[in-house]
Amino acid sequence: MTPEQLRTLFLFEALDADQLAWLAAHGRVERVAAGAEVYAEGGPATCFYVLLSGAVRLCRTVHGDEVEINRTDQRGVYGGATQAYLDDQEVYRNSMWAIADAEFFVLPAESFAHAVRSWFPMAMHLLEGLFIGMRNTQTVVGERERLLALGALSAGLTHELNNPASAAVRATEAVRERFAAMRHKLAMIADGRLDGRRLHALVALQEEAVERVGRARPLSPLAASDAEDELTDWLDERGVAGGWELAPTLVSGGLDAAWLERVGAAVGADDLEPAVRWLVYTVDTELLLREITDAATRISGLVGAAKQYSQLDRAPYQVVDVHELLDATLVMFRAKVPTGVRVVREYDRSLPPIPAYAAELNQVWTNLIDNALGAMGDEGTLTVRTGRIDDLLTVEVADTGAGIPAQVRPRIFEPFFTTKPVGAGTGLGLDISYRIVVNKHHGDIRVTSAPGNTVFRVLLPTTPVPGPPPTPAT
Repeated sequence: MTPEQLRTLFLFEALDADQLAWLAAHGRVERVAAGAEVYAEGGPATCFYVLLSGAVRLCRTVHGDEVEINRTDQRGVYGGATQAYLDDQEVYRNSMWAIADAEFFVLPAESFAHAVRSWFPMAMHLLEGLFIGMRNTQTVVGERERLLALGALSAGLTHELNNPASAAVRATEAVRERFAAMRHKLAMIADGRLDGRRLHALVALQEEAVERVGRARPLSPLAASDAEDELTDWLDERGVAGGWELAPTLVSGGLDAAWLERVGAAVGADDLEPAVRWLVYTVDTELLLREITDAATRISGLVGAAKQYSQLDRAPYQVVDVHELLDATLVMFRAKVPTGVRVVREYDRSLPPIPAYAAELNQVWTNLIDNALGAMGDEGTLTVRTGRIDDLLTVEVADTGAGIPAQVRPRIFEPFFTTKPVGAGTGLGLDISYRIVVNKHHGDIRVTSAPGNTVFRVLLPTTPVPGPPPTPAT
């Protein structure tokens, strides 16, 4: 192609004769038949294309579907390695197809990069500043997004930890008081009024009471009330003061009137009241110890969920059970879930563990669950579902909110796009999620939405993808 012909293209019309001659020497003309692919999205970006004649269409793959983003027959339009001069475009960002017999002026990417850098140094500085500045801004805001999410979940975790911790502290203080009372009552019982045989019988009944507490199951409110009334009457009939105060503890421990008859037979009528009160302290102490155990178990579970969520002590890339990751994330969200929102887990437990960056997948679940809760407000149903499509593992996060408007849906994965009020969102949650799933895990993330049923579906390979390691999703 001659320099004079190149000057007729709007992209090159301001170049001088030497520059046009250089382009003519380093470029070439290529012809592509109608229906053929000029270049493919994801392939090495080796060339810069300028349309000389014919018509083309540009396409992007969006969540597994090919979407046409432009169609033109305008002479001089360009595509391909358009950012080669920034040393950033290693692959084609879209696909180009000829929809009529087309002719192109083609310049190798390295030649195009050299021309732009050497002929337009000031423009290069401006472009680099704009491009790198936007990328850095996106990185900083993305980190801020992660910190905000972690801060909100940490606040909820602190609240969740505080409840069992406070319960354990209160129960510990109560146990201390019960032990002191038990020692006092035992001294009264053993103060020369019970022989050794009766004292041993009472201690045996105490051990049996402890076993009954361990086996006791909560009664319905009506059944508990009836049992308490029966025990209160039994105690009142035998002159035990304050039977109505003692009965609830005995019932909670699984003890009844027939068992108390055995206590009376063991110690006699004169020592029945101190013996019963001593046994009530025993039952109460066991119930408090069980409460402490439950609180400690809850704390341990929360700490375990936090470790699973953060993955701080784990290798970045590992084989993981997605259900453990989802459960850990839901635990972190427990304090943020409104009382009117029901959480439903529909897990396919037959799914195999998968190789993944666990901490980053937890960030994906966090973004999707947070968006789902925000869409529903104070009531609705949050469904977390796992399954399989062919060789891909699927994780779905569904909500019963108002849905995503059709005109907004194509933009939800764009950086900085948000429908939330100013200051309420950065617009990077879904962008970050998309890059973690697609770029880093070679998977896909899709959405379907209608009023009352919005579903985000994440698809992940169940085996390592061959080829170069996944790129960081920063």
